[in-house]
Amino acid sequence: MPAQHNLHLLPQTSQLRALHTVVRDRHAGLDAFVLHSRRIIRLLLEAGLDQLPFTEHHVTTPVGATYRGLRHTADVCAVAVVRAGESMEAELRDIHPGIRIGKILIQRDKQTKLPHLYYSHLPPGIADSHVLLLEPMLATGGSANAAIDVLLKAGVREEHIVLIDFIAAPEGIRAVTEAHPHVRIVVSSIEERLNDNAFMVPGIGDFGDRYFGTTDPGA
Repeated sequence: MPAQHNLHLLPQTSQLRALHTVVRDRHAGLDAFVLHSRRIIRLLLEAGLDQLPFTEHHVTTPVGATYRGLRHTADVCAVAVVRAGESMEAELRDIHPGIRIGKILIQRDKQTKLPHLYYSHLPPGIADSHVLLLEPMLATGGSANAAIDVLLKAGVREEHIVLIDFIAAPEGIRAVTEAHPHVRIVVSSIEERLNDNAFMVPGIGDFGDRYFGTTDPGA
């Protein structure tokens, strides 16, 4: 596993492992998969928001005392990598109502195996924002790097990008951190490796298909 100061792994608590046990079970039903995935996603998003800049902000409590607190100082928006990244949108809306969410569609070319950008629609003024990049599966890192490049071309600063991953392979983490060393990565689990088909092991299967209920039962 690459040791990077911009890599933020959620604390590997017994509770988190119990949630992962449900979503990794190949026999998990759609309801159970979605419920437990959303609980992990909530933890990831809270950790991602913690990467944003804060400033001191004092308030008066109901007993008349002063609480020396904090508040976010930066504009923040999100960009979901279609389709799996859209699974994180509902939880983000609950945490941050009114947040602007853009879309990027990237698919791997079957012949070249390279990521290809098909569509992007980003919030206006994104160049001045901090961005939560929603991409649940970080396998080879190809799609994530392509999405980051889209944001950079739109004027977003690399250090203002927080990549939110459900799970990640060491190979994908290495690819992103080498290409974009200032991007912060927040992940709930780092896998053992990629297999010969570039699936993560032990893995979770195709997250988007499992979350949205489009998995082929014969696969």
